[in-house]
This record gives sequence, structure tokens and C-alpha cells, in this order.
Amino acid sequence: MGWIPSFGGSEPDAKAADKPYEPPMRSKRDKCYAARDAFFNCLEQNNILDAIKDEDKSKVACGAQNQRFEQNCATAWVEYFKKRRVVEYQKVQTIRRIEAEGGEVYPPGPLPPK
Repeated sequence: MGWIPSFGGSEPDAKAADKPYEPPMRSKRDKCYAARDAFFNCLEQNNILDAIKDEDKSKVACGAQNQRFEQNCATAWVEYFKKRRVVEYQKVQTIRRIEAEGGEVYPPGPLPPK
């Protein structure tokens, strides 16, 4: 007899298993994007870059916007957008540093011929 690991939780919900995944409608995505933009604008006004790392600070400064963001977007989307915001900032800073050092930044794809 083999050992089968248990990952906790209860039996899967039969109703949830019967329903296929339905992507959000355009209007719901638009509400999500609007809530995300409002939250990110608030973070920017309060000089907060990373809403995950500085969660306490962001909740104090932008709690209402964060709540709307989390209500209007899927949990996975909220986490993704918060992480992506930091990555995009780091990308811009890296490009600026390379250009300041006299380097060139090419768009993604094959490099131009020499």
C-alpha cells in the first residue's frame, strides 16, 4: 500500500467542479482596470512603489482604493498587477541607467546587424 499525500481541505465542491471556467466579461475587466489605476495613482501620490512589501503603509494611505481594487479584480490579478508594477519600474530604471552610461537599449527581438 502506497502513501498518498493529503493537501488538506475538504472534498472539492461538486458545483464548482461542474462549472467550466468563464473569463470575466469586458465590463468587469474594465472595472478591474479602473480600480487598479486608481489604486496605483494613489500609491504614486504617496511615493509607495511596492504595495506588497509596504502593505501596511499602502493600506493606511490608499486603503479605500486597495479595497475597491481587490473587490473588482480576481485575487490572482491583484497579486500579478502589484508585482508587475515593481518589475516595470525596475525595467525603466535599468534602461535609464544603461542610457546614462552611454549604452543603447534595443527593443525585444533580434539585435540589429553590426
